Amino acid sequence: MRVDYDPGALGASAFYRLLTAVVVPRPIAWVSTLTADGATANLAPHSFFTVACTDPPIVQFTSVGRKDTLRNAEATGEFVVNLAPEQLFEQINATGVDFPAHQGEFDAVGIEREPSLRVGPPRVAASPVALECTLHSTVRIGNSTLVLGEVVHAAVQEDVLVDGHPDIRRLRPLSRLGRDEWGAVGEVRDLARIPYRDWPPS
Repeated sequence: MRVDYDPGALGASAFYRLLTAVVVPRPIAWVSTLTADGATANLAPHSFFTVACTDPPIVQFTSVGRKDTLRNAEATGEFVVNLAPEQLFEQINATGVDFPAHQGEFDAVGIEREPSLRVGPPRVAASPVALECTLHSTVRIGNSTLVLGEVVHAAVQEDVLVDGHPDIRRLRPLSRLGRDEWGAVGEVRDLARIPYRDWPPS
């Protein structure tokens, strides 16, 4: 037995809550940007985030509504995606507060920053991974805007690397679930993909 949901009958807000409860877990782009005048550094979590292209390397996140992150990225053409690690759980949540545009989350929440190498917005010093991006394009879809950024530099802390590769057990990334729920790394399984040449005959 299944329960059927009609998006139109349910309404956008209620169906949004349903979608975010079933499209899980969602990685978090902890995005840092600068205002157009460079005076304020903004930092906010966005849980609609993934890789859009591998060559060139492009990541994407979605801004629901026109938030400071989107306005800053459009104004400056730059942003940084910082990995959201488990040990910064409370600070990440706090940067989701709707501070006014002139009040930067780095200072309001007390988050240490470090300079980026290729772009203007700062990186989160305690984040194990920072992807420095230039704005590729934006796509307006209904009440949301898809933001695509080309990764021009990646900075990874040495202590999360195993044999030169980032290890999820050391990265400890957070994810968003439904309602006010967050996820952490649980059981990790290794399973190689089977090449077609090795697929057993029927």
